[in-house]
Amino acid sequence: MASAPSSTTSRAPGTTGRVHLPDSARDLVKILVAGPFGVGKTTLIDSVSEIVPLHTEERLTEASAQVDDLEGVRDKSTTTVAIDFGRISLPDGIVLYLFGTPGQERFRSLWDDIAYGALGALVLVDSRRIDASFDVLGLVEESGLPYTVAFNAFPDAPDHHTEEQLRAALDLEPDTPLVTCDARDANSSIDALLTLVEHLIDRHPSESR
Repeated sequence: MASAPSSTTSRAPGTTGRVHLPDSARDLVKILVAGPFGVGKTTLIDSVSEIVPLHTEERLTEASAQVDDLEGVRDKSTTTVAIDFGRISLPDGIVLYLFGTPGQERFRSLWDDIAYGALGALVLVDSRRIDASFDVLGLVEESGLPYTVAFNAFPDAPDHHTEEQLRAALDLEPDTPLVTCDARDANSSIDALLTLVEHLIDRHPSESR
């Protein structure tokens, strides 16, 4: 019988370990951090979370190699099998609860449960393997969630794509925000999340007052 997923925590750089919400908290917002396998979802949540993040990770095995596409992520040794979870407080009393989703097709059955109650999604894309993002983008669009696309800047990623080319490759609507970020860097990751929050406010201005 397979073992149950292990829940682990690790203190991300810059986390305070604070558990309680700040007194200024006014709007509590559930956000998905989505994307294909190995795109940097766990890393992004680690980089911004003000609490010790929760991870549900297992080591990759030879058995999983038969069903998971490791193209472009051969050095990856673990995978999220349920969720990553973190929290970040933004200005004006906005608190984001960040739920990182598994990136493999075999965990697709978890999607509806994880997405329930979310107001939007930050979709991470690896420009070295853009086509790996199509299925996740399809899931986000089918769910009706507003989203922002963030290209995670890997060191060996090509830098010759224009924004127009990237939008065309992903078939994005003109009003879908597209940004570049470094999931390892807290400020860069927060900027991507702020872009998503601004997009949500633009879509529902009356609810933001």
